[in-house]
Parts: sequence; structure tokens; C-alpha cells
Amino acid sequence: MRYTPLTAAFYSKNRADFSKAMVPQSLAVFNSNDIYPISADSTLPFEQHRDLFYLTGVDQEETILILFPDAVETKHREVLFVRETNPHIAVWEGPKLTKEQAQKLTGIETIYWVSEFEKIFFELAAQCNCFYFNKNEHYRAAVTTQTREDRFIAWAKKTYPAHQVAKSNPILQRLRAVKDPQEIQQMQRACDITEKGFRRILSFVKPGVWEYEIEAEYAHEFIKNRSKGFAYTPIIASGNNANILHYIENNCACKAGDLLLMDVAAEFGNYSSDMTRTIPVSGRFSPRQKAIYNAVLRVKNEATKMLIPGVLWKAYHVEVGKIMTSELLGLGLLDLADVQNQTSEHPAYKKYFMHGTSHHMGLDTHDYGLILEPMKANMVLTVEPGIYIPEEGFGVRLEDDVVIQEQGAPINLMKNIPIEADEIEALMNA
Repeated sequence: MRYTPLTAAFYSKNRADFSKAMVPQSLAVFNSNDIYPISADSTLPFEQHRDLFYLTGVDQEETILILFPDAVETKHREVLFVRETNPHIAVWEGPKLTKEQAQKLTGIETIYWVSEFEKIFFELAAQCNCFYFNKNEHYRAAVTTQTREDRFIAWAKKTYPAHQVAKSNPILQRLRAVKDPQEIQQMQRACDITEKGFRRILSFVKPGVWEYEIEAEYAHEFIKNRSKGFAYTPIIASGNNANILHYIENNCACKAGDLLLMDVAAEFGNYSSDMTRTIPVSGRFSPRQKAIYNAVLRVKNEATKMLIPGVLWKAYHVEVGKIMTSELLGLGLLDLADVQNQTSEHPAYKKYFMHGTSHHMGLDTHDYGLILEPMKANMVLTVEPGIYIPEEGFGVRLEDDVVIQEQGAPINLMKNIPIEADEIEALMNA
């Protein structure tokens, strides 16, 4: 692997915290992701299921974890199943985890080959009353593909119909939302790699450069610095393309006088960063572009100050909307009649700022977090306001990743990435 794993103690603590939240006489199972086929013998690159990774640190396919705090035998309170290698696999795919390596990485003493799973599961199922199943319940989830986890759940319900079932996801949403210092360190590394990519392109962007060429420059810098690459599909949107919120074609030439919105960031060790910057293709903002840019920056800075423990998600976004409304009035994009005629369901500012201000960050770019509960210290959130003006041919979004503190202002993991308009112009014209 390209990254240094977190400590076994970190993964052991995560499992212990999960086990404490389980009801008595229950057993939880976590499966790795599949390797997804494309066509013929082609597959997508493997990405580990983030829940399994959070609990074990194992970044290998065909892995299963069982947590059973009330198992009769102590050795079966934490059990890991990994894929057994052989000479053929070693030649064609390279080495897989040995049992000893799996023990050292995870802190789990009992390791079996995955071929033994059904036999061991039969033994343990007889000792418990309830299975915890791990379904994806993220509020943004839209899953249409049957996963390895789905197949396991269907098999377990059919094979053991008398067992009660419970959900793992609410426990994981609460645990994963608050980050350990080691996790924040990984995310800081991802942000630092992102910074290198951004600084690289500042001297590269000019009229005539293609969006995909800019994407390639980022990819070069990310992989060079031990990232697997992009934390999510990059948005490199010049001119009016910035007004398409999820523009990912990245296939247009950058034109003189246009702005270039880039929502692009690196991962590191499966942890995400998430950055957006908007820069002038010709190296200088026009007065109108700079006015819009600075308005967005002011909203971002004010929104960041609000992220403190105890704040409620919905109330936070309402307050950010008020600040954005004030800025849009100052820019002449809204007038008093627009504000007087708005409703709580359809606020006037949504015409120019139609998405949310923040989301949780972590192992997933849109990470776990119970948005109906108050914010807590060590949650990592994005702050990403934007103003989109199709009739003027450009949009501006700015985004940083911040860590909520017990006291005081959040820590900005992207504080070293240039964001002031004057600094960006100076760097582009150096």
C-alpha cells in the first residue's frame, strides 16, 4: 500500500465502541465490497467498504468481520476472515494478507480463511438471538446495485429465519461522525496533497488550455505524492460550465476572460479531502468577477465561524442563507421585493445558491453524520457557498474542510491553500 496504516489500537477502539452499543446476545457482520465487473474480463479498481475499513484497516477484497461480545469462547468475540492465497494468486495478483499480518494490522487475534466462514458462522449463530446487518442508510445514498453485503443479508435471513435483526448503520453514523486525531491527520495529509495540485495548476492555466489537461495535472501531482488519486470525480468547469453543479465532462477549452471553477481533491489512505477554488483563466479577475468572488468568500468565512458544538444542522443553513441574501442584495442580484415575497420553503437566495453549505467529511467525501443531532467537537465539515449566474456566464464556489473545536473557531485543514483573490492573481502572474 502507498500509505502508512493507522495503529491497530485505533481499529480495536472502534470495534470496542461499536460492541458497547450492541444489544445483549447479538452478533454483527461486516463484508468487504465486491470487485465490480465492467465487461469481458475487465473490472473497476477495488475500493474497500468504508465501514469494514473503519473497524479493521483491512484494504483487501473478500474480507468479513464478526463482532460478538457475548460469544461463549473469548476468541470468537472478534473474528476476521481473509482470503487465503496460493501460488497462482501470488503470481497473477501479488501477495495477500497472511493471518499474522492480519493480526498485526487489525489487533484481532482470531483469523480464519474466508472459506471457513459458513462453518464458523453456524456455530456462532446458535449462541445469539440477533444479527446486526450493515445496510447503507446515508441520507444521500441511491444504491441500485446488489452489493456483497446485500447478498449476505439475504442468505442469512433465509438460512436463519428465527433470528431477530438490528441495524449497524445508526451506530456507525454516530461513531464515524466524530474523528479521532489519527483520522484528522490522514485528512490533513490529503489536504496537503491537494494543495500541491492546486499550486501546480496556477502556473499552468491560461487561455486555450483544456479542462481535461488541468485534470491531468492534478492527477499527476496527487499520485506522485502517494495518493491513489481523486477523492471523488473531479469537476473542472470553465465559463458557464460552472453553473452545472455536477459537471464532470471536463472536455472544454478555457477561454480568455472566463472563470474556472475546480471542485477537485485528493484522497490519502482512503480518507477524503474536498476543495473548491475558482480562478481567472487569464490571471486577473474582472471587477464584477472579483465582487462576486469576494462575496462568496465573506459568506464562507462567516459560515465557518458558526461551526461550533451544539449547533443544529438546519438552523446553521438558515443562518448562512441570511448572510447570502445580504450579499446578493449588495450585488444587485436580488432586490427587496424578492426578499419580501420569499417563503421559508423557497428563500430568494436559492436562485443563485441552490445547494447546501456543508457536509460531513471523512472516509467518504459525503461522510457519515446524524444531521438531526447537534454538531460535536472533532467533526470534520466542508464549508462551500457559491453564487451561480448563468446569465453572466460564470459561477463561483469556494470550499475548505474544517474541524470543529471544543472551544473557539474551527481549524481549517486547507488554511495553506491560496484563496484570497489578490494572492491567486499574484501567483498566476508570478
